[in-house]
Amino acid sequence: MKIRVGLMLLALLGGCDNASPPDKGFAGLGTEAVAFTPVVPGRVFSFPADHGAHEGFRIEWWYVTANLKDAEGRDFGVQWTLFRSALDAAPQASGWRNQTIWLGHAAVTSATVHHAAERYARGGVGQAGVRTTPFDAWIDDWRFGTQAVGPDPLADMQLKARGPHFSYDLRLTSTRPLVLQGDQGFSQKSEQGQASYYYSQPFFQAAGALEIDGRRYQVSGPAWLDREWSSQPLTENQTGWDWFSLHLENGDHVMLYRMRHKDGEPYLTGTWIDARGQARTLDARAISLTPLDTAEVAGRSMPVRWSIKIPARQLDVTTRALNPDAWMNLRIPYWEGPVQLSGSHGGNGYLEMTGY
Repeated sequence: MKIRVGLMLLALLGGCDNASPPDKGFAGLGTEAVAFTPVVPGRVFSFPADHGAHEGFRIEWWYVTANLKDAEGRDFGVQWTLFRSALDAAPQASGWRNQTIWLGHAAVTSATVHHAAERYARGGVGQAGVRTTPFDAWIDDWRFGTQAVGPDPLADMQLKARGPHFSYDLRLTSTRPLVLQGDQGFSQKSEQGQASYYYSQPFFQAAGALEIDGRRYQVSGPAWLDREWSSQPLTENQTGWDWFSLHLENGDHVMLYRMRHKDGEPYLTGTWIDARGQARTLDARAISLTPLDTAEVAGRSMPVRWSIKIPARQLDVTTRALNPDAWMNLRIPYWEGPVQLSGSHGGNGYLEMTGY
C-alpha cells in the first residue's frame, strides 16, 4: 500500500501555517478528521478520473518504486512520490489562497550509496499538481506523466527526478490491469475501521537512464505504482508500519503491511497478485512476517532482514536489504529501499519502515 509515508505529511501541515498537530498516532495521523470525506466500503472506482486528485480527502499520494539492473548486473532502486495534503476540507481556492500542500520525495539506492531529496510546494500556483487529461503528476521538474496514445494513461509513462547527487529518467510501460487492494479498493488499516482507498499497478516494466555521483547507467527492471487517499488512516495507538512490495520471479506479486501498535499485536494484512492480475486478500492468519537481523542506521536499530511465509501459497522467503543504510534523511526521516529475495522464490521488491 504503502500506507505511504505520505501520510507523514500531515505532521508538516501545521508548520506551514504556524501550528503543530497533536501527537496522536504516528506523525499525528490518528487525529480526528471529521470535516473531511470519510473512507467507507463500496466505493466504485472510475478510471482515468481516480488517477487524479480527490478534494475533500485529507491526504493522498502517487508512489512509484523500481528495482533495476544495468548491463553488468548491478542492482539499483528508485523511488518517486508525490503527496497531496489539505489544510482544510473546503473546496480549494486558486492562487495563494489555496490550502493544499504538495510534497515530493525521490531517492536512488545502490549496494553502496543511497541519496534522497525532497521538494515542497503550495497548491494553486502551478508549482505542483495532478491533472487527468492527459495524466500528469509533477512538482517543479519532477514528473510522472503519460506518454500513452490509447485510453489507458498508465500504459506508457515517463518518470523523472533529480537531486544534488542523482537523477533518473525512466519509461514505464504495462499491458496488465490495475489491482484494487483490500476489499475492492477499500483497504482497512486497523480493527477500529481506519482505512484508505487503495489501488496498485505492480506490472510496470521500467527502462532508462540513472545517474549517481556523476556516473551514468542504463537500467531496466520491474516497477510498482501505489495510489492511496484517505482522511484518517491510523489510530492513536499505531506507531508506524512495515510495508513490502515484492516481485516474484514466477510473475506473481505480493503486497504486505504490518501496522505496529504501542500496545498489542500489529495489524497485519496483504494481497497476493498472480501473473494474470487476479488479486486475493491475505489476512493475518495467512501471513508470517518476522524480523530476523537488525542494523544500526542513523542511530536506530532497523530490521533489514526479514522472514516472510505464506504457507497456502508455498512462499517461504528471506528478504535482505540491498543497502542497509537506505535512510531517507529528510525533514521527516524513515527507511526505504530495495530488497532481494531468497528461499522458495527468487525476486526483489521494496521495503518501507516508519516510526522507528
